[in-house]
Amino acid sequence: MSEPILELKDVDVHYGVIQALKKVSLHIDEGETVSLIGSNGAGKSTLLMSIFGQPRASAGQILFRGTDITHKSSHYVASNGVAQAPEGRRVFPDMSVEENLLMGTIPIGTAHADEDMQRMFELFPRLKERRNQRAMTMSGGEQQMLAIARALMSRPKLLLLDEPSLGLAPIVVKQIFQTLRELAATGMTIFLVEQNANHALRLSDRAYVMVTGEIRLSGTGEELLGNQEVRNAYLGGH
Repeated sequence: MSEPILELKDVDVHYGVIQALKKVSLHIDEGETVSLIGSNGAGKSTLLMSIFGQPRASAGQILFRGTDITHKSSHYVASNGVAQAPEGRRVFPDMSVEENLLMGTIPIGTAHADEDMQRMFELFPRLKERRNQRAMTMSGGEQQMLAIARALMSRPKLLLLDEPSLGLAPIVVKQIFQTLRELAATGMTIFLVEQNANHALRLSDRAYVMVTGEIRLSGTGEELLGNQEVRNAYLGGH
């Protein structure tokens, strides 16, 4: 069996004296969509950011395609095939859609920029309509599409998504997850941190549940959707 594309082994993360992650172990295989669910403040975003070394793991190992990246720079991680659409979108507000997309090519250069931009416009037709518009003038949903497209411009082997549904209207959330489903169907490997457990688990091959910095449960998306503990905690009992 081939090694996972991403593996965390007993990872601890501290913010000063406060321990945010406690012996977290998980893996993602190539071509999988894996989600990490949990309540606000559980440590989900910290885990995602620790892959880029911000914050740095204080113990344990993070492996990407078999290489130990625990102490590598963020630039090293990005230029070797990991991209992130961060929580809160963080698009460049004064730049146009096209300029934001070009920023996504920084880890790999602009050799494929035109071709990849056309692909993003096919994936997100709304961005094509807004291509010359400044990001700050767009809706939250459009900015989220832009954040995902910008991440994809670096041709990642692994796409990290941090709370893509946060603050968006239900109809927009549905559109975003439909696009993620299309991306997954192309073989893209996706690691999704998400509070909307219902959408996340329906999209995912496998999932992990995080509670106060620890992995408490794992299983297929379907198994966790049917788990009474998960349903009570994250799905309103339904």
